[in-house]
Parts: sequence; structure tokens; C-alpha cells
Amino acid sequence: MSATKAPLLELRNVFQAYGRSSGEKGPLVLDDISLRLDDGEIVGLLGRSGCGKSSLLRIVSGLARPTGGDVLYRGEKVAGPVDGVAMVFQSFALFPWLSVLANVELGLRAKGVREADARRRALKAIDIIGLDGFENAFPKEISGGMRQRVGFARALVVAPNILLMDEPFSALDVLTAETLRTDLLDLWVEGRMPIKSILMVTHNIEEAVLMCDRIVVLSSNPGRIAAEIRVTLAHPRNRLDPEFRQLVDQIYALMTRRAEPPKREGTFPGLGLGMALPTVSTNTLAGMIEEVAAPPYDGKADLPALADSLQLEIDDLFPVAETLQLLRFAELAEGDIKLTTAGKRFAEMDVDQRKKLFGDHLLAYVPLAQRIRRVLDERPSHYAPATRFREELEDYMSEDYAEMTLRSVTTWGRYGEIFAYDEGAQTFSLENPQ
Repeated sequence: MSATKAPLLELRNVFQAYGRSSGEKGPLVLDDISLRLDDGEIVGLLGRSGCGKSSLLRIVSGLARPTGGDVLYRGEKVAGPVDGVAMVFQSFALFPWLSVLANVELGLRAKGVREADARRRALKAIDIIGLDGFENAFPKEISGGMRQRVGFARALVVAPNILLMDEPFSALDVLTAETLRTDLLDLWVEGRMPIKSILMVTHNIEEAVLMCDRIVVLSSNPGRIAAEIRVTLAHPRNRLDPEFRQLVDQIYALMTRRAEPPKREGTFPGLGLGMALPTVSTNTLAGMIEEVAAPPYDGKADLPALADSLQLEIDDLFPVAETLQLLRFAELAEGDIKLTTAGKRFAEMDVDQRKKLFGDHLLAYVPLAQRIRRVLDERPSHYAPATRFREELEDYMSEDYAEMTLRSVTTWGRYGEIFAYDEGAQTFSLENPQ
């Protein structure tokens, strides 16, 4: 490729902020994203939930406009839907009252393609994607894997230059996803798909290494490009190949690396109320501690191996591991999780002892829990409405993340018996704790 040739698509210093109901700009979702997509490559956007992967994909497609920065297609700035881009969604997004053929034809008919041409092109796309013989079937009559194939055919039939994929295999069972993934790669390698490049969102590290020529790793809150990794392994790729496993381990290590946090006056270093917290149950946290404490791990586990044994992807595994790190029950480093002394003690305790230790750590290391308990202690009534803390969180994060964060701390605080919560009245109190 010529060094002077314009990229197929380019993002320059793109950022996106949450919108508030008041119309004001909220916290950043994406911060200073610069990215290019060239002809002949599959690029993966890899990161956990909330890092802005799907928001970035909507900006690329033109379905959403960035708060700032530029989107260029073939060197020209765009400010709306991009002609030459098609998307495959996480959900099947088919019209149930239309046949497979009619669903695939839909985009062509909307573009004004003549009926005979639309029929011919749709039948060709259906044949390419492996659905020949199911043209007249309705979505309810075919399996989930076949429905997603319809989604691929519907995207390919318009002959886009860029195919966007938003976690297209995540709604499928493991075997079906593997089959569809392999078939898609075969079509790409053989040059049978009428597209120039693929940009895909995934939270599956092995999937990214299996499919992509380049992996863009996004950090969270806000989404920033943490690393770009070029994958030079030849297709077809073998998951058991030492180079493949080494690259997977490298990405796990990168995504669990802890940045040196800034210190803040009056709070635990680097945390504070501005940290969004994941939805993780205390049962799950306890179960992870027990799993890592038991043989064969005996207190220290390789995260890729743990993910394989528990059948967890990063969106499931990382929030649990990072919450244990936050609470000082475990440490994450270079793709490993290691129980701390407190974590090992927790694994050996009975239920009441676990609750007491958990509550102590929650108050010591989670500023929001500290804030709620301090307000309750200071008020003569020992009551406080949830809205008081939710509104404070919304100064740092979106309404959805504020709600998720407050619910997480509420659940953890009730388990640790540091405060009570009345769901009906949406009020915190000290009624139960002694």
C-alpha cells in the first residue's frame, strides 16, 4: 500500500460526552480517539463493558455524531450516515414477518434497487453466507446461528467497503459462534466477501486474536486507546499455538495493568466518588475467592486459564477480579490474580466472619461506602435518601453508571451490615447495623 494513500476511514481526536436530561454535557465516554482503518484488514476494538466500544462504532457508522473531532471516509469529512458502511448487530435485528430473502433484500429496496436486481443480489449473498435453501423460511423457523447469518447476508448484499460488527457472536452458543466465526474468516481469506475492511467490537480476547490483523485495546472511564497490537499470525490460526497463547497472555497482562493513580485530598489514593463500580454480587465475589484459594491454584491463578476453566469472558471475569483488587482481597498483575492475606482469611472463615471482614474492607477502601456511612452517622435520624448520593455521583458519571454504582455499593453494604436500605422508600439507614 502506498504511504500516501488515504486510509479507508480515519478518526481524528474524537471525543464523546454523555448527554444530560438538562441538555448539558456530562462526563466523557470517549476521550481523544484517533484511529485509521486501511484496505484489507480486520481491526478489533477490545475492551470491557462501558469503555465506549459500541459508541465508537456508532460514530464510525454515522449513526451518532461525536461531541468533538473529525470522522473521515476516504479522506473526506463526514457528518452523517456513511455510504459504503454496513453493520451487523449483536442481536439478530430481523423483521419476524419477513422471510430470509425479504430480510436480505430490505436494504437494497430501501436504496431504490430494482426488484429483479435486488432479488439476484440477495440470492447471491444468501448463497455466499451458507443459507441456500432457506430463502423462504421465516426467522422463527431457523436457529440463532442461521438468523445471524441472515444479518451478515443483509449487510453484505449492499456491497459495503467497510463491515462493522458489534459483538456479532456474543448472542450465540459457543459451538455455533465458533462455526460462524470460522466460516466468516474463510470467506474473508478467500476474498469472497464484497468488502474491503472489517471493524469489529469484541470483549473476547481469544476472538480478537483469532480474527484480527490489528487489535485496539480501549481503557475505561473514559474510553481511551490504551494500546494497538498488530497480529501477524497466519490464517487459519490455532488457539493452542504457543505464539497465539503468548499473545492472549500479553493482552490479559495489558488489560490488568494498574496505572499509577493520582492522589486526592481526603480520599483513598486514586479512587474517590468518581469511580464507577460494576454490578457484581457478593456470592460471585466469594465464589471467585474460593475458586482461586482451592487447588490447583492454591491462591494464585493465571487469568486466561481461570477464564477457560470457568467459561468466563472478560466482561464477566474482569469486574469480579478488579472488585476483589479494590477491596484488597486480591492483587492483579501481569495477567495473574493472587489472593492477599485477607483474601486467604476470607476463604477460611464462616459466614458471619466473612460478612464482618467484607464490611471492614468496604469502609476502608470504597469512598462511596464511607460517604454513606458517615452521613448516616452524622444525622440525628440516621436516615438519608438515595437521591442525595445518586445526584452526587452524577457529577462524575452518567445517570446509568451512577445508578449502577449506587446499587452495587448498596448490595455490598447490606451484605457487610454497614447500613440498611429500604427499597420502597429508597432510603439508607442504620436500623440493622449494631
